[in-house]
Amino acid sequence: MPIKAQELDCLEGRIGLITLDSPATLNALSGEMIDAAQRTLDDWAEDDQIALVILQGAGDRAFCAGGDIRQLYGAIADADQPSDASEFFAREYRLDYTLHRFPKPVVGIGHGVIMGGGLGLLTACRYRLITPDITMAMPEVAIGLFPDVGSSWFLNRLPGRLGLFMGLTGCHLNASDAIRVGLADMAIRGEDRNTLIDRLQSERWTGGAAANDNRLFRLLNQLHAVDYRALETSKLAAHEQDIARLGAGDDLPAIVDRLISADISSDWWQAAVSTLKTGCPVSMWLVWTQLKRAQQKSLKDVFRMELAIAAECTRRPDLAEGIRARLIDKDQKPQWSFRQLDDVPEDLINAHFRPEWDDENDPMGLD
Repeated sequence: MPIKAQELDCLEGRIGLITLDSPATLNALSGEMIDAAQRTLDDWAEDDQIALVILQGAGDRAFCAGGDIRQLYGAIADADQPSDASEFFAREYRLDYTLHRFPKPVVGIGHGVIMGGGLGLLTACRYRLITPDITMAMPEVAIGLFPDVGSSWFLNRLPGRLGLFMGLTGCHLNASDAIRVGLADMAIRGEDRNTLIDRLQSERWTGGAAANDNRLFRLLNQLHAVDYRALETSKLAAHEQDIARLGAGDDLPAIVDRLISADISSDWWQAAVSTLKTGCPVSMWLVWTQLKRAQQKSLKDVFRMELAIAAECTRRPDLAEGIRARLIDKDQKPQWSFRQLDDVPEDLINAHFRPEWDDENDPMGLD
């Protein structure tokens, strides 16, 4: 099975434990994994004995490295099944939305690599715990995609222009960064993951969802959190003012030029700028536009908008080319459909934001 779904007995009630179980792929989300997790959550939502849910990843290296890009590439390349790629996104987004709206508290425990679809899962959890070794990013600009899985929702809630910067550069955040900007709630030691589960099993989960959530909140606040002084120093703390200053304004090409030409010598900054320099120009416009359009949208409409963008990306050449260059042939030299931001037609970007679905025809089944 692509996931392990366990029902753990407590003194009263049960805990649902979902473990993404593909360590060899850094727990990348395959269609099979998504479907299995969705079925499990649908069952547990209706099971009165399940008081709360824990979501984690198997192995030592990753919570989840994102969507299974190789599987997506195969779906895009399959001329006989042109809709398979967009259906993959619809199923993934439905899973994320289910976690956001789950009727019982969900605890996400992130460790190691948390990128793309993995960050979508973690941010959808009611409580987001991380271990000190995490590396967090939304690196889609490098493969001709865009920050999806609800990124239009959570990136817009980051301070300053950090959400835009993350989308444009795929910059890597450490545990201190994630806690600093609210992408995680607290850090626990990796060896305390099982201790936490044991502690939760020792409780009586007898109330309704609100009572169980209050009990869980108190228990989590009693955990021995890792002292922030013991975590790796925040990279963002050193660059927040640079990001706000260089990212200001309403002219995307000018912002990108300022970021690339800034005289900032830190390794972290240069790694982010290197991704920006070789990223997909269409993707950069999509990041810019999705964040602007999402500002007044509900969570449901954010996912509907992102599915429209993703579906159009599967029909255009950049996504397949980016995956080919980064992961298939690994020549690291994607030939993007446009070389510069100024070359990208506005009509082409607008085409990614049609159509719009409603409650009657939503392919994700959102309600």
